[in-house]
Amino acid sequence: MRIVFAGTPGFAVPCLRAAAGRGEVVAVYTQPDRPAGRGRQLAPSPVKVEALARGLPVFQPENFKAAEAREALRALQPDLIVVVAYGLILPQAVLDIPRLGCWNVHASLLPRWRGAAPIQRAIEAGDTETGVCLMQMEKGLDTGPVLLSLATPISPEDTGGSLHDRLAALGAEVLADGLKLVRAGMRPVPQPQPAEGVTYAHKLDKAEARLDWSLPAEVLANRVRAFDPWPVAEAELAGERLRIHAARAVSGESGRAPGTVLAAGRDGLDVACGQGSLRLLRVQREGGRPVAIADYLNARPALKAP
Repeated sequence: MRIVFAGTPGFAVPCLRAAAGRGEVVAVYTQPDRPAGRGRQLAPSPVKVEALARGLPVFQPENFKAAEAREALRALQPDLIVVVAYGLILPQAVLDIPRLGCWNVHASLLPRWRGAAPIQRAIEAGDTETGVCLMQMEKGLDTGPVLLSLATPISPEDTGGSLHDRLAALGAEVLADGLKLVRAGMRPVPQPQPAEGVTYAHKLDKAEARLDWSLPAEVLANRVRAFDPWPVAEAELAGERLRIHAARAVSGESGRAPGTVLAAGRDGLDVACGQGSLRLLRVQREGGRPVAIADYLNARPALKAP
């Protein structure tokens, strides 16, 4: 089997390893190198780094609008194209090239959380379960039939980072299962997505990370978890802006205005919200590093609950 792999971020690397384990990947497509870091030097994607380490040919077209880009792909004679967080929507002319079509590994249990940020949106919404789907691609955005899926619970301690890593590993597992079936001549049976339960995971925006104390504490706690490690929740508190890396909701109404400090101690710093309060556990001052709340309070001994 001749496989072309298309992916870009670290989430896709375990899937590339799974696809390339038997020497079937003939080429890797990834996004062009982008400026990164303080020096804004061009940096390769994690998928490119992995591909080069394996000695695989790498292609980095901006898109497939040009006939030359499509012909270069067609010349590889792929039986299957595997797409994992590639960053480009493939036109129908590309989807039609491989004999077995194009597969996509998506980090949700479709049709819930189609789109760009399914991991973070699941946590933000308070979902208790998510997973990965191996999907047969079609022209719509994550609308294709599901071939295989694996589920995992979302714990109250999960963050965007921890869930990302677990789903990346599950994605490699579900892809490996699908490839095993094809090699055995038993192609996975496509299951159309139900029309009910469709939700969209819109791309994250840094502006969303600004917490509004008038919202319920449970909503804010979910956002803190969802936006760790990026873009990281932040809020105004006691006259300064803090980035909030860990927090949990506390039930019970204080009768105080949202944003009021209710209690400050080694166990946490409680802030009144629209409903309940948010207990800050790990924070970061501007220009500083993330610290436990006890260390933050040591640096601000005058901060006391009214």
